[in-house]
Formats: sequence, structure tokens, C-alpha cells
Amino acid sequence: MKKILHILSVFLLYAKLVNGQQDAQFSQYMFNGIYINPAYAGYKEQLNFHAFYRTQWTGIQGAPKTMSLAIDAIANDGNVGLALQVSSDRLGAQRNEAVYGNYAYRLRMNSDGSARLAFGIGIGAVQLGIDGALLNPNDPEPFQPVGLQSTIVPDARAGVYFANNRFYAGFSADNLVAQYIDIDRYAFIPQPKPHYYLTAGILLPLSQDFLVKPSFLLKDDRGGPTSLDLNAFLILGEKLWIGGSYRTGVKLYSKNYLQKDLSQLNSAVAAVQILPTENIRIGYAYDFSIGPLQGYSSGTHEISISYFFNKKNTRMLTPRYF
Repeated sequence: MKKILHILSVFLLYAKLVNGQQDAQFSQYMFNGIYINPAYAGYKEQLNFHAFYRTQWTGIQGAPKTMSLAIDAIANDGNVGLALQVSSDRLGAQRNEAVYGNYAYRLRMNSDGSARLAFGIGIGAVQLGIDGALLNPNDPEPFQPVGLQSTIVPDARAGVYFANNRFYAGFSADNLVAQYIDIDRYAFIPQPKPHYYLTAGILLPLSQDFLVKPSFLLKDDRGGPTSLDLNAFLILGEKLWIGGSYRTGVKLYSKNYLQKDLSQLNSAVAAVQILPTENIRIGYAYDFSIGPLQGYSSGTHEISISYFFNKKNTRMLTPRYF
């Protein structure tokens, strides 16, 4: 336990030196598309509210806790998507809150509008903070804060997203403005850096009531290790999703500034999604640590819930609605 606490303290105190920081992650990201890509706004093509809560590495003091709320809808006959997204993230003494208004222009790629190419932008603000009272390093740093340091910076995100009845793909980047805001006067608050997300998935019908949906998410911040999530869900009768994920580090290009002996292993995920009614989706995911934290952490719990205000009367044989 002392070893893990020391690792967290070192991460927080020297985050500026590694020239990067990781955004909060969600194992159920495929149901929380607006969090990683503003072009997802309106992709469910109905008024939708969803909430996510994640408590990571349970059993470790100061481990991450993350919350995300969003509401989105379409306008202008489905050609525009609008979304409001709010998030809060805690990691040890570090705390970040963010709010974004998202706009997506959705181009019809066929006559019935079932294939869309969307271009999205999100404008908002991020509150960055660190609570010095929660820092307890072995060797205190000069001018280490004893209370809460915080600052609010403007930010923007951008992304592109394509989907039809069987396939979807998206690419996005965040911290496009916050990275340029000078926060040097807050010596212990890490400078935001851009994060890049590439995701894709496909829906494969096995029969009328059984479908398989594999997908992936590639995330990189050009400061830390590149992360890859490989996922697959079995969809049973449109009422039950059962699946899992494997998260690992990958080497896409040289990062000589990283520690040479970093483990690529991260976690395996078991997940389930239940649709008890036509308007409600409830999800749960459990992450098993398979990397260096194995044996220290009791795993990661993540719950989610969505409510569709005007559920379409159609079979959900398309990845666009989830």
C-alpha cells in the first residue's frame, strides 16, 4: 500500500515534468460517446440523458473517481446534433471539473439519412485544481500548496464521426485551447495537453435476435503510453448486452522520454447492459487489474444509466443508437 501511495504522490507532484496527463477513462466509453467526441452529439437521434460513475482501483487510497453527465438531441430534421456534457474527475489530490456545449453538423450520406458523416465542436471550460492538504510526499517540495489551488481555463474540442446501419468510426481531439493557457503560477497543477481518440465498431447479425458488436478505442496524449481497448458485446434480443474488453499499452511511435521498463499490461473488463424498458438502459462494468497493480487493487467498478425521452418505435439493429 505504501508503494502505491508513493507512486500516486510522485505522479501528482511531477506531472508537469512528463509533459502530459491522461484524461479520465471509461470502460463503457461506447455508450458515452459524447465524452470523447463532440461529433457524437445527436447520434442517438432522440432526446437522451445518460450518467456514468467510475471508481477505479478500489482499496487504494487516492485512487481515481470519475463522474460524467450528458444530455443530447437532434435539431433541423436530424441535420444538427446538440449536447451538454459535464464531468468531474478526482485522482489523489488532483481534481478536474469540465463543462462543454457540443454542436455537430450531420451530413446525410444516403437518401434515408441512415448513414451520416458528422463534424463536431465542443466549447467549454475546465476547472483544474489540486488540494495540498491531501499531499503527503516523503520529501515535501518547495512551495508545496497547503490548501486548494484551482484555476478555470477555456477549452475546445473537435471531432468527426461516421455511422451507418452496420459500421461506425470516429476521431477526436480535446484540450485544443487549454493547452495554450499559461498556468505556470500554479506550480503543482499539470498543464492540460491534447488527447487524441480513434474509435470504430461494427454490428454483425448472427440471427434475428443475436448480434455481435466488436469495437476498439485507441487513445494517445503524446506524453504517456498509448492505450488500446479491444471490446466485444453479444446482444441478445435487444434486451441484454454481455461483453468484455482488454486494455493494453501499444507502441505506435517512439517515446524516448518514457520509462523503459513500463508494463504494457493494464486490465481486462467484464460488462453487462440491460434494457428493462424501451426507455431505460442500465450498465455495469468491472475492471480486473492484470498489470503492476494486480494484488494491490480490488478492481474497478463502473455504473451507467441512460434514459431515452422519445424512444423510436424501431428495431435497434444499428450501432448508431447505443
